[in-house]
Amino acid sequence: MSDNNNDSNSMLYLLAGVGLGAIIGAAAGLLFAPKAGTETRDDLNEKFTELKSKTEEWINEQKAKRAVTQSAEEVGV
Repeated sequence: MSDNNNDSNSMLYLLAGVGLGAIIGAAAGLLFAPKAGTETRDDLNEKFTELKSKTEEWINEQKAKRAVTQSAEEVGV
């Protein structure tokens, strides 16, 4: 059981690292793009807002999954 948990944690860390790398790469691309400062700030603000909503959605999904798992354990399934 603990091996499965460790595998899940490893996968979560891997995906988090890939996601963080993608975010940093996208931000670097925006910062070094030949655009006016106002356009770049607007783009960054838009991307940040999009990322924030996706992150909140993912967190809510994880909370729902955890609640289902906990209720199933309480029932004894």
